[in-house]
Amino acid sequence: MTGELVLITGGTGLIGIKTLHTALKAGYSVRAAVRSQEKANAVLATPTVKALNPGDKLTFVIVPNILAENAYDEAVKGVKYILHIASPVIKGEGFTPDQYETHLIEPAIKGTTSILNAAYKTPGIKRLVITSSEVAIVPWADFIANEVDTVFDDTYEIPFPVGPYSHPFEAYSASKVRALVATKDFIKEKKPEWDVINIMPSFVIGDNEMITDPKLISDGTVSAAFAQVLGGDSGWGAVPSTSIHVADIARLHVDALDPKIEGNQSFLAVSEGERGTRWEEAIEIVNRNFPEAVKKGVLPNNGTASTKRTKIDSSRTEKVFGFKFQSYEEQVKSVVKQYLTLVGEPIA
Repeated sequence: MTGELVLITGGTGLIGIKTLHTALKAGYSVRAAVRSQEKANAVLATPTVKALNPGDKLTFVIVPNILAENAYDEAVKGVKYILHIASPVIKGEGFTPDQYETHLIEPAIKGTTSILNAAYKTPGIKRLVITSSEVAIVPWADFIANEVDTVFDDTYEIPFPVGPYSHPFEAYSASKVRALVATKDFIKEKKPEWDVINIMPSFVIGDNEMITDPKLISDGTVSAAFAQVLGGDSGWGAVPSTSIHVADIARLHVDALDPKIEGNQSFLAVSEGERGTRWEEAIEIVNRNFPEAVKKGVLPNNGTASTKRTKIDSSRTEKVFGFKFQSYEEQVKSVVKQYLTLVGEPIA
């Protein structure tokens, strides 16, 4: 199995770059779909890629517009597996209501159906692994607002969400539900020779080698944990109590290529069991593990965060894949270590 060619889309994002590194370490050859040569150069410049020195085991294909018709048709030729990680995300500036459909929902569905159609036209592919999300199967209101006693697991299904949407994150959630539905419908209708596994992360926290500017360390979901360490507020409000280490998500994507894992399944990825993450605990974690950086003021560690209880059980994923997810403490520590390295401070 190892040595075979894997196409990775979205390989320059938080999950993507860690998955690319993990696939190379596992012995796969990787073809990364990137938007430009500049992005390819940035991947090659990451410390892990430099250390691995993969040579021709890492190649690139330029896909400037993933929403174009037949965008991935050339990219999939000759590959055995596809890790489809590329998808719209909510950036710091957010989106206006009139952009929800065009900037979040349509691209998520189009990107997914595009890679499915490209694979369908290409012989020899064995499996697709798609990055979905916990919000694809957890109702929006229960995830972000209501505190219910329901323990959600990967057998849970929710109705097709219909707008208008009250918040960009609600629209993002709808995009994940609709992309998942589109995938299931495709499999049911086309009956391809390959199968699909959906990986459903929670808030992904961890180091990101594509970030070289310490001012950008708290980008995206990482801010839920790390903004408070830098003395600020994540801007998320009370965050659902669900997180996962980026390294665990990368491992799930790569391990899911193993034929021993039965296909056409979805797997949730949330650490800390039903108790989940308590976001404000990052302050104590940093005080205990990096006291000198706090004392010097490199890590102000005096910001605020709050947690909204959301019960999710992903124990089946840990059982099927045979490893336990890393704790919130390890998630926070990985980001702090990267930050200290970027600002030239010792890690102690």
